[in-house]
Amino acid sequence: MAELVYRPVIGFAKTLFKVWDLKIDCQGSSNIPRSCGAVLVSNHISYLDFIFDGLAALPQKRLVRFMAKDSVFRHKISGPLMRGMKHIPVDRGQGEAAYAHALDSLRSGEVIGVFPEATISQSFTLKSFKSGAARLAQEAGVPLIPMALWGTQRLWTKGHPRDFKRSHLPITIRVGEAVEAPRDQYAGAITRRLRERVQELLDAAQRAYPGRPKGPEDSWWLPAHLGGTAPTAEALRTTAQVH
Repeated sequence: MAELVYRPVIGFAKTLFKVWDLKIDCQGSSNIPRSCGAVLVSNHISYLDFIFDGLAALPQKRLVRFMAKDSVFRHKISGPLMRGMKHIPVDRGQGEAAYAHALDSLRSGEVIGVFPEATISQSFTLKSFKSGAARLAQEAGVPLIPMALWGTQRLWTKGHPRDFKRSHLPITIRVGEAVEAPRDQYAGAITRRLRERVQELLDAAQRAYPGRPKGPEDSWWLPAHLGGTAPTAEALRTTAQVH
């Protein structure tokens, strides 16, 4: 099937990476199957995460179809691109249609990308996972592929202005071995196991990451438990309750 939009977008993204001179360290792409369906599951710390998740699948010659909130598809610029790349719109009030769409795509051999935290983590730590990815993998009979990103939040994330002028920025990507999703297992147990694997990969990505804050004012992108000034998950929950 011709990819009249996806492949030019990939070419454009690669050109931008070169212009920005991003230092991308991607390991584990071979864990993504070259054929058959799979659910790619990633942490979510930036508006650009889907680009870097998709980049990790390119060595296996796979194009990832991401599930994303439907408002992105209504935007006058991103909408035509998202539809052209055959990503899947998700109406959070009526998610059945998106689930069925993703299930059909998996059964036809596609790789579907899912952010099980549902929203960007402003603490840059893992939030709880929704069980939808596990249920999709169970019903379609495909593996779950865990992965973790680190450094993408420094480009553009929630609550901070985008910074595309920053050059030589390191981005670390780790893709793990498949997590099986047997139909006779409870989806919640599979989801817990999946989250543990993503956490292990995130820890590894953070250990390998060469970038460090240049000073206290530049430590916003580092989680509190690593010495940064990003708000903790507990503080964010408290703020949300107040408002």
